[in-house]
Amino acid sequence: MNNPHNNSDHAHHHDHDHSVAVNQDNKSRVLWAMLLTFGFMFAEIVGGWVSGSLALLADAGHMFSDALALLLSWLAFKFSDKGADESRSFGWHRFQILAAFVNGLSLLVIAIWIVIEAVQRFMQPVDVMAMPMIMIAILGLIINVVVFKILSGGDHDNLNLKSAMIHVLGDLLGSVAAIIAALCIMFFGWFWTDPVLSILVALLIVKSGWHVVKKSAHILIEGSPSQFNIHDVKNKLIKDIPSVIDVHHIHVWSLTNDINLMTLHVQIDQVHHDVDVLKQIKQSLMNHFNIQHTTIQVEHMPCPDNDCQM
Repeated sequence: MNNPHNNSDHAHHHDHDHSVAVNQDNKSRVLWAMLLTFGFMFAEIVGGWVSGSLALLADAGHMFSDALALLLSWLAFKFSDKGADESRSFGWHRFQILAAFVNGLSLLVIAIWIVIEAVQRFMQPVDVMAMPMIMIAILGLIINVVVFKILSGGDHDNLNLKSAMIHVLGDLLGSVAAIIAALCIMFFGWFWTDPVLSILVALLIVKSGWHVVKKSAHILIEGSPSQFNIHDVKNKLIKDIPSVIDVHHIHVWSLTNDINLMTLHVQIDQVHHDVDVLKQIKQSLMNHFNIQHTTIQVEHMPCPDNDCQM
């Protein structure tokens, strides 16, 4: 607590343990999804090789990436269970975002590979065995629906879980495309549908993958949350807390997609216990801006820093 009569004193308010509990349900869902995906991946690899279907091989390659992505996501949740220590004061939560970023990049790489393979198929057509293709594709669709259902029951706002869901959704669409291509080959002899539908799935994967990469990269470089406005924070605190006359040095970033942090300076014009002001500020930031952790410097004189207008 500051001496209320000493204008040079500043107050800093923060917890000792900055780590936040991991959603155990999310971790369990990712684990089951990973096991199912790994299990079926081998069947698609064999099925794609035997039938000669690019759509199946593309989906198998995507499922392999999904299995690794789900493993990475599960490890991210597991690491996030670890509490804060001397080297990592916020624990391992940021590992979730790193996992999401890597998963998003892998989606883009897979999409490029599918397109390259599809172009080669156009130049050098390959006969495809429709019956094995459709049987494996239907089984793959069932597995993917089950896995997607498991993941969709979790926290949709968690970027790590969301990136895993997008991977599986790409697999699901890949299975649908393989089924359609197999039916077209079986009844019409349209072998070109195999690479065409593979490219369509690749385009959908690119769109989803880019969204995950963009959002996770923004968090990794400590960009401000999209819904956050510095001027709104400043105006709200000055309006709701009579003793606050200025708010500056506002910096906000995200530890994960759902954990926001902030540091700021506040100038007050009344002589009283700073802890009372801190409680009011923290409560206002939590209620109106969903800021879970704040570090606040209270000042009784104008800010001595040159860039105090931030």
